[in-house]
Amino acid sequence: MFLSRAVRCPPQLRASYVEISNYFRGRRPAFNRTFYAHSSPLRAPHGIQPPPEQSDADKSASAALASFKKSIEFPSPTYDFETFLRTAQPGQEVVLQGYVSSRRELSSKLAFIRLRDPTLKHSVQVVSTQKSGTFAAAKAVRTHSPVVIKGTVQKKQAKDAEMAEKDPWEIVLTEIQALNEFPKDIVLTGEHAHPPKHRHLQLRSSDELRDALRFRAEARNVCRQELEQARPGFVEIETPMLFKSTPEGAREFLVPSRKRGLAYALPQSPQQYKQILMASGIPRYFQFARCFRDEDLRADRQPEFTQLDLEMSFATGNDVMQVVEGVIRRLWSELMPEPAPSGPFRRMPYQEAMSRYGSDKPDTRYGMEISRIDYLLPVDLVQKITPLTDPVVEVFRLEGNDNDPAATQEFITRFLDSPEGAPFNENPDGGPGIFVVDAKKPLSGLQPFGFEAAEHLETTLGIEHGDLVVIQARAQGSLTGGSTALGNLRRALHAAAVATGFKPAPPGFEFMWVVDFPLFTPAAEDSAEEPGQGGAAGFSATHHPFTAPKSAADVDLLTSADPTQATADHYDLVVNGVELGGGSRRIHDAAVQEFVFRHVLRMPDHRIADFAHLLEALRAGCPPHAGFALGFDRLVAVMLGKESVRDVIAFPKIGKTGEDPMVKAPSPISEEAAKIYHLSVKE
Repeated sequence: MFLSRAVRCPPQLRASYVEISNYFRGRRPAFNRTFYAHSSPLRAPHGIQPPPEQSDADKSASAALASFKKSIEFPSPTYDFETFLRTAQPGQEVVLQGYVSSRRELSSKLAFIRLRDPTLKHSVQVVSTQKSGTFAAAKAVRTHSPVVIKGTVQKKQAKDAEMAEKDPWEIVLTEIQALNEFPKDIVLTGEHAHPPKHRHLQLRSSDELRDALRFRAEARNVCRQELEQARPGFVEIETPMLFKSTPEGAREFLVPSRKRGLAYALPQSPQQYKQILMASGIPRYFQFARCFRDEDLRADRQPEFTQLDLEMSFATGNDVMQVVEGVIRRLWSELMPEPAPSGPFRRMPYQEAMSRYGSDKPDTRYGMEISRIDYLLPVDLVQKITPLTDPVVEVFRLEGNDNDPAATQEFITRFLDSPEGAPFNENPDGGPGIFVVDAKKPLSGLQPFGFEAAEHLETTLGIEHGDLVVIQARAQGSLTGGSTALGNLRRALHAAAVATGFKPAPPGFEFMWVVDFPLFTPAAEDSAEEPGQGGAAGFSATHHPFTAPKSAADVDLLTSADPTQATADHYDLVVNGVELGGGSRRIHDAAVQEFVFRHVLRMPDHRIADFAHLLEALRAGCPPHAGFALGFDRLVAVMLGKESVRDVIAFPKIGKTGEDPMVKAPSPISEEAAKIYHLSVKE
């Protein structure tokens, strides 16, 4: 009550009241020790006692603040390490920044420190002596701590000419300032395997990971230069990250808003925005776009990824493919030991890729081509490998190793008994038929084929002693879905042969365009995690619903009884069995685009309404246009020979559904946030 009176309190008393208030509010600022130093306990106002002695936590905080104050101000370096190592002269006074990577104490008066630069690429030896007065200070700095040093350059006494050329300089230390302290409880060596939650330590200890990120940055610059220098040049434009939910084909991530019942969606790609740019008079667009798809992770797929996205107006698919080939050639010529092919990349129709390799992204370097042979086989052999009544039966040959049937038999047995081989044994259409060619056996081990079929295989496949012959049945029908069981087995067998040393890894890079995809894919072939466009037609767009038919005849097929026979003007860039990206010519006419939505895919009205913005833009005289999206993470991984895109991403997601164990994302929604965004979690 007395605080409300118009009475002027002494400053010390007012400070005490504030301290009391803060104490009971949970805020415990440092007490005014000057005041208490001049006040006895008996005279303390209103019975307030002097503060207790500092706790260990308080002492630790005080020490941290004192140390931090010393690191607030520090001198700038006189050189970066590359410049220093190139231009250093004896007697120079230099200031350098970096990390203490190692320390050797030769005596109580002499120590050598290895100082690594901030990039962790270069290092120089620093000499600390008792005479210079820096020995104690240098000894107090822990390994891996960031420091700034000052000293005098001198020639290093090298043990041989090679070392004298490689590491010629050392610095006699005159001052050292620690900028932070590396703790004792963290292990930081190149050999130590850090868990994903310590990704920062993994990056810091791995030259390979950091080099991959530098290479990625260089590749990005090369791509940008190629597109900007093209004539006419491309314009780099950023499109929004907060988009809306539209049925393009993949599952989206939703971002709730504070408006009840409304949410954004993170873009699966900038596809619709870049088509709108074409209608806006932007002739050539590109960007390094962040994209998001709520899909299970694989070695070549992350829920958030980067693609080099581009679009061209008044263009055909051929125009786009020429531009992309130019980007690839420049990347390989500037960053890779061997250049990419000088001529146009090979083109292979989708149906040919599927029939010859069982994949729409085949690695053609190692052969193992697939042939159809069911018309040659005895009925009893077909019945042994499949329950299907009228199957297609196909075959490929894996070349043996040193003409040794026993080695081939051991290899294939181990594979089929391994977890990698289990899915092929469990195929509901029947497991693969496995035959090892052995010249010592009747018909070289192919006796179940009969004489005619065995002779045919020997002639057409060129089988030899020690080879492996694999047959597989599949149902009749068109080749859709991106791969066949035998195509998957072909890929898995070759990978296992290389991994086990049974076969050498194929060298080089083979680029190809896979073209002429089906415009639509039957729903039965859709992946369970691809929701498609939500239409009632029984099929969905193979690529996305904006892809144009290949020809006038394919346009006519849109109104036929079976639109799935239409071919798309779609093209995928494939290298060594990896799809680097895909693109297509787009439907640029609003009426045709709506016809595909409504009458071909049979999408409901409310889903068609989700594309009203795109239809309106196309209606405004949009020119013909085509584009492409290059998977940038995959591209860098292929260039560096990495098995997973995680090895070329600074902070990748892990697990099946994409967790970030370092920051613990995704994280629970607080009750407060749930209220703001009108969310509730049902059990």
